Amino acid sequence: MNTDHLFDILSHTDFLAMKGLANEVPIFIQTYEPETEAETKRQVGHLSNRLRTSGISLAEVNLFDLILDQLAEENRLDRIVEREATLGKQKLLELLANLSDPKTRLIPRLVDKFKNDEVQLTLLTGIGSVFPFLRTHTVLESLQPAMMHHPVIMFFPGEYIQEGVTGSQLRLFGTLANPPLYRPYYRAFNLEHYRI
Repeated sequence: MNTDHLFDILSHTDFLAMKGLANEVPIFIQTYEPETEAETKRQVGHLSNRLRTSGISLAEVNLFDLILDQLAEENRLDRIVEREATLGKQKLLELLANLSDPKTRLIPRLVDKFKNDEVQLTLLTGIGSVFPFLRTHTVLESLQPAMMHHPVIMFFPGEYIQEGVTGSQLRLFGTLANPPLYRPYYRAFNLEHYRI
């Protein structure tokens, strides 16, 4: 991931003003190699600081932390941790999926973080950490109708493959593909193909 190139795009006034999107939602995917997770986290932090220093107001949101914070505020986190061993893996994943439902819980909380009208840009991380109880396509599908009026960048550990006839595929960790009959339409731009 080239952070200098990302900085040039994300700090550009045309990008922040969402020019040239033809009324599409301003959601962008920035992929990275899953094995570089720790380095990418450091780079995103550095990029955030650099953007803030240049005068851009941004929100940096880790989805996993967002979910943990909500569970802690609702006094559920400690109970889930206590019951983890007795629940079993499948029940635990079902419980976490219900408690982090994108449409009714996660996205409203995320939108709440965007309430500040001064936010010009949002960086979303933690996508790999919320798998398998939360899928990227459900986050994107839920985020689109609630979209704010500023660009959102989702840092994705894997590949974003755009194919002419078959549409787009997000492959988490570079290996998990959608079933052949399931081809969600991602209204998100591949940031690697974005040109100013």
